[in-house]
Amino acid sequence: MKGFSTLPARRVALAWLLIALPGCAAVSQMNLLSAQQEVEIGRQAAKEVETSMPIYDDPVVAAYVDSLGQLLARHSRRPDIKYTFKVVDTDDVNAFALPGGFLYVNRGLITTAKTEAELAGVVGHEIGHVVGHHGARQISKQYGLAVLIELALGGQDPSLTRDIAAQFANIGGTLALLKYGRDAEREADMFAVEETYAAGIDPSGMAAFFEKLMALHESEPGGMELLFSTHPPTNERIASVRDQAAKLPPKLSLSSSSDRFIAIQKHILERRPPKP
Repeated sequence: MKGFSTLPARRVALAWLLIALPGCAAVSQMNLLSAQQEVEIGRQAAKEVETSMPIYDDPVVAAYVDSLGQLLARHSRRPDIKYTFKVVDTDDVNAFALPGGFLYVNRGLITTAKTEAELAGVVGHEIGHVVGHHGARQISKQYGLAVLIELALGGQDPSLTRDIAAQFANIGGTLALLKYGRDAEREADMFAVEETYAAGIDPSGMAAFFEKLMALHESEPGGMELLFSTHPPTNERIASVRDQAAKLPPKLSLSSSSDRFIAIQKHILERRPPKP
């Protein structure tokens, strides 16, 4: 009789994974992707997203958003991956991050923010989702055992990666995959406070922006629906951000806004075509 040890090594690994597999509830909280897989899925998803979303073709604005994002990313808990920041050409007030460091900021978000600190808070929050591997966890939750099997087989088959990336082909699929739970949103808030403070930007800007969004949502619900469907700000979250910021050591050099931010806002508004 052939012994179990004669089975191919990958099948042995798969067998042990299935034996050791925790319950479904535990798996839903796990990140089953390696950093390399997460980045590759994000790279392919970015290609899909950019076929269905108009990217704002303005090198001045793109350079500003990238420089702000890179500053925050360098001060994040995950500075060891390459971050990419792009601007989406839409009035919708929103931003989102794909797994592996691919982030998108809507033009409408830039013009709605009152200060650079408000914009930085939202960008820092999206970086926080990457730092917390929240997109990877969502993918792990959705694909579960399929991801484990692919990992056990050496992670060489690109079909699963393509399958997952295809989910981002339209805005509806993107928002469904990036709709996080309360714990993930709070964790991303916490990371954003850390990042903005470390970068020399007032961390309370994010709370101020959330307060503004809640007020705008009450007066114009339709205009804020996209952001509220993915990142619903609440009084509890706002209070938590303000409390965390208040506990940080005083820093005299914290900035609230900048001449460059004001110039970028003006540049976008002057370029925007008039509404019919």
